[in-house]
Amino acid sequence: MRERTPFPAEVLDQLPNLRLLVTTGPTNAAIDTAAAARQGIVVSGTRPAGLTSTAELTWGLLHALTRSLPAEDRNLRAGGWQQTVGRDLHGARLGVIGLGNVGSRVAQVGVAFGMDVVAWSAHLDPGHAKTLGVTPVSKQELLTTSDVVTLHVRLSPCTAGLIGAAELALMRPDTLLINTSRAPVVDEQALLAALHAATLGGAALDVHLTEPLPTDSPWRSAPPTVLAPHLG
Repeated sequence: MRERTPFPAEVLDQLPNLRLLVTTGPTNAAIDTAAAARQGIVVSGTRPAGLTSTAELTWGLLHALTRSLPAEDRNLRAGGWQQTVGRDLHGARLGVIGLGNVGSRVAQVGVAFGMDVVAWSAHLDPGHAKTLGVTPVSKQELLTTSDVVTLHVRLSPCTAGLIGAAELALMRPDTLLINTSRAPVVDEQALLAALHAATLGGAALDVHLTEPLPTDSPWRSAPPTVLAPHLG
């Protein structure tokens, strides 16, 4: 089972025959492990799923957004030709929020592309950042100066709503936001409002508050966005 399937005490209480609960990954905040222990339920986890998959997808989404690949593909198939120019990454600033296993991999690719990579998190290790060629900065500096902001944090009470209306207002109108972390890290309504008001350059999302994405979701027509169905 995935961490998007909650198992609080009130659910576990209704499963008297449950003896084993296995989750992908070594930890899962959606499981009330104390309640499971009281009921004699063994909670087990796998080794972390490939750390590379999310990092690689992040770069796929970033390229799709900066080069308008989905739109250009649709236009070309419809008989058209080049409609956009796109943006170069070399020399641009990449702001990485969360410099753990995935964030570090994303940052290293950014350095290889010749980007100016900066990072922030609540518990950032400056020494680790510098070994990657990454500059530690404040959250405000990252948001106000980055061309691309990419999120790589665990979902917790501290990170839910980490990027809200106030944080989005700090970003430039051409800043791009990439979220392959967890949907609640970003205030969905605030992000939609910023995109429709063109106060943000675009967003690429692999995670959504409701999955699968409802057919009437406002994200299906939100400009300018690249959406993926939780591929990472």
